[in-house]
Amino acid sequence: MSKVLVTGASGFIGRTLLISLLEQEYDVIALLRKKNDSLPSGVEQVVYDFDNMTENPLIFRNVDCLIHLAGMAHIEGSSDELNLDRFKEVNTELTLSLARDAAKFGIKRFLFLSSVGVHGTQSNKPFVETDILNPKGGYAISKYMAEKGLFEISKSSKLKIVIIRPPLVYGANAPGNFGRLIRFFNHNFLIPLPLKGIHNKRSMVSVDNLVDFLIVCMTHKNAENETFLVSDNQDISTAQLFREMSKAFNKRLVLFHIPKIIIIWLLSLIGREKDAVRLFSSLQVDISKAQRRLDWQPKLTISEKIRRIAE
Repeated sequence: MSKVLVTGASGFIGRTLLISLLEQEYDVIALLRKKNDSLPSGVEQVVYDFDNMTENPLIFRNVDCLIHLAGMAHIEGSSDELNLDRFKEVNTELTLSLARDAAKFGIKRFLFLSSVGVHGTQSNKPFVETDILNPKGGYAISKYMAEKGLFEISKSSKLKIVIIRPPLVYGANAPGNFGRLIRFFNHNFLIPLPLKGIHNKRSMVSVDNLVDFLIVCMTHKNAENETFLVSDNQDISTAQLFREMSKAFNKRLVLFHIPKIIIIWLLSLIGREKDAVRLFSSLQVDISKAQRRLDWQPKLTISEKIRRIAE
């Protein structure tokens, strides 16, 4: 039985990953800031002080793979750009410290959950792994710096690195905008929305498909020291997403048309410029590298996953 160490195990992605690893009979260790009684039984919990990291070889003993999901995505009350140092402290320095210890104590593989944000916030054509990167904001920059540092560690050790760059990850307990979208469709009455004229294309990945991909990357020879974009391999407009949600939740949805420039202006008045970007811009990824090198295909379609969320 292979032993897997997971950080961020109590998060949205981490919980789904733990269940899948246990189902496939992996020996699973969750590295946590404090004990968590809600994690699945069968997971060994190890409390670790991430703020004052010190060498502890017992944590890494006989571990085959470390999956690093933990990170900081947002800092409340201020912009990403103003908090680059804090993002670097958590997303870059902590990541590299873990990787150095993993290399030192003989862990074979280190999976790092990065972000499509290292490519930028929008695309005119689907991103591919070989694109010139254009991270914007503290979060994306810190992830980009972690990626660079991890490959440097790999060059001077036997540790094999796998970088995974997902777009929006969604599921029943998703945080952020998708979680708010679920709550919106759980209301008894839906307000009409000015989304009828939106024809953008955005890639997403369900938490189930992402977890399946992570598990493939744990052992596949062709994943070693590689970077992969991952998605459901379907691109969907904002309006199409709302229609899929209304169908799954059996709610009547009314969309009407307002010129894009007016919606952007209205959102800017209330400080929601980033929401305007998500509503109108395209952000697509090309997963042909994952399909070709790892023989991987998403198991769930967007429609199937949204139906399961509604159920």
